[in-house]
Amino acid sequence: MCAELVERRLAAILAADVVGYSRLLEANEEETLNALRQHRRELFDPAVATHGGHIIKLMGDGFLVEFGSVLSAARCAVEIQRGMLERNMGIPADRHFAFRIGLNLGDIVFDADDFHGDGINVAVRLQALAAPGGIACSAAVRHEVANKLGLDFADQGAMNVKNISRPVHVYFADWGNVASSEEVPLAAGVHTRAPVNKPSVAILPFANISNDPEQDFFSDGITEDLITDLSNVSGLFVLSRNTVFTWKGRNDNLQRIAGELGVAYIVEGSVRKAGNHLRINAELIEAASDGHVWAARYDRDLTDIFEVQDEIVKAIVEQLKVKLLPEEKKAIEQAPTGSVEAYTHFLRGREYYHIASRSNHLMARQSFARAIELDPGYARAYAGIAVCDARLRSQFGAEIPVEAILANTATALVIDPNLAEAHAAKGFALAVAGNRAEAVSAFEQALSLDANCHEANRYYAEFCVTDGQFELAATHFQRAMEIKPADYGAPIMLVNVFRSLGQMDKASSYARIALKRAEEELRLHPENANVACLGATALAFLGVRDMALEWLARSLATDPDDINIQYNAACTYALLGEIDRAIDLLEVWMPQVGIEMRLWFKNDSDLDSLRSHPRYSRLVEPPE
Repeated sequence: MCAELVERRLAAILAADVVGYSRLLEANEEETLNALRQHRRELFDPAVATHGGHIIKLMGDGFLVEFGSVLSAARCAVEIQRGMLERNMGIPADRHFAFRIGLNLGDIVFDADDFHGDGINVAVRLQALAAPGGIACSAAVRHEVANKLGLDFADQGAMNVKNISRPVHVYFADWGNVASSEEVPLAAGVHTRAPVNKPSVAILPFANISNDPEQDFFSDGITEDLITDLSNVSGLFVLSRNTVFTWKGRNDNLQRIAGELGVAYIVEGSVRKAGNHLRINAELIEAASDGHVWAARYDRDLTDIFEVQDEIVKAIVEQLKVKLLPEEKKAIEQAPTGSVEAYTHFLRGREYYHIASRSNHLMARQSFARAIELDPGYARAYAGIAVCDARLRSQFGAEIPVEAILANTATALVIDPNLAEAHAAKGFALAVAGNRAEAVSAFEQALSLDANCHEANRYYAEFCVTDGQFELAATHFQRAMEIKPADYGAPIMLVNVFRSLGQMDKASSYARIALKRAEEELRLHPENANVACLGATALAFLGVRDMALEWLARSLATDPDDINIQYNAACTYALLGEIDRAIDLLEVWMPQVGIEMRLWFKNDSDLDSLRSHPRYSRLVEPPE
């Protein structure tokens, strides 16, 4: 009896898959499947054919392609990635498609109707290491391509990867969409592309394992500070707080999370706080091998919290063999405040501020004020008070002198002149004061210091709406929601903005995104009446009348006296055609709010149906 013949041949192998495919399917299955078919028909398959490739296996959102030439495989990979970058332009970030691509040169074993071999296995593992929109290749591919295609290669060294017995020498190919370490937005959930020349890390939200679930704000604060400190290390690429916090409370496989986020390493941990005692567990995991690189447990007094954070940061830097510059070491060792109690009050204040009600703003302000009592040099706490006061004056009619608000921003900037949050707070305060030219200058200064500052993008976007600059407002609202996926307000504001621009398809798209985020927020914070009311406006715009009224009733039952909710209720009624009911609410609302909200009212497309009503003209009359 003869053994069955097995065909084996050397080939260049391209492995590709779609980033976040399961998330895209969950959001809209039909739209995702149609988009993938279209990308294949118009880009992927033609590129493969043009460069002499042959698709040997399909795996849902994954592809294995064989080429007779390494150069042809590399050219195809670059064409696909460049093409996808262009095809994503003008599409909401959370509907972007992005491929990861791995390239290898090795044996393929053809056995009956299937394909095997280390050549394929290595290509698939390289693909998992690539950033969204990126190309990872083996040393053999790097050697064959050399300088023939004008590609730069970043040497990642030898890596242990899952199910491969020997280390694989990995290179990341820079195909021209990133000139240096610049970050390019590519895909929802992966808001920035990891640069090719530095290790990429995601610090997942540390779990609160204290007996008190109310201590979540403390474990979240530790996570954010670790992100901030590691972001100060120039040799690392660290995902932003707002990107990784979309994974809070989820128990997904760490390799899948790393794949979704497009990073090579994951940091996870837990915090147990009991009285003045603190226990922190932390571990660093390599995504490709799912192996633990480092782990530690810290049992300390609460007063040692900043020291523990420094130790964790330095351990991660050391394990990833990154050089820590003297100024970076100094920045890491500089605690945000000398008082742990002040730090705790600041974190609690920020948690209160998340729910945009009058009572929550007042509680947030109280927490920020207590932080300042404990540490008069706490710059972020002064900025926090300024924003609370600006909101309370503008949206809720509080009689807070503008001079007092600006004094707090000035104090924050004296303490830390480069604090983007403080410049953003100053811009907001100046807008509330009616000093619009200086407000623009403050917002632009904040963005020049930190383009990823959520507050700067969000407040500037709101300002642009009041100024009738809808295209610029769209830019900054989109950036705000990319930076902070938990921001349910930004996509709802984008419905308003794109409707003002006459772009109804985009308005409808963002209305659906807004509803998904609003549902998630209500799951986490069922007491948040503001999100229920904003969600009602999105439902009304989409024509889902009964559900819009249901959400509105829930909001008004939760917080019936909040005038900001009454305004959004008026918007919902206006969208549903109940004109007199909307104007009844606005007549009560208008005398209670500041100049900035009056300007918003004039430019709010939710209220377009009211403009021709006889009672509308009385609403826009200046206050006596």
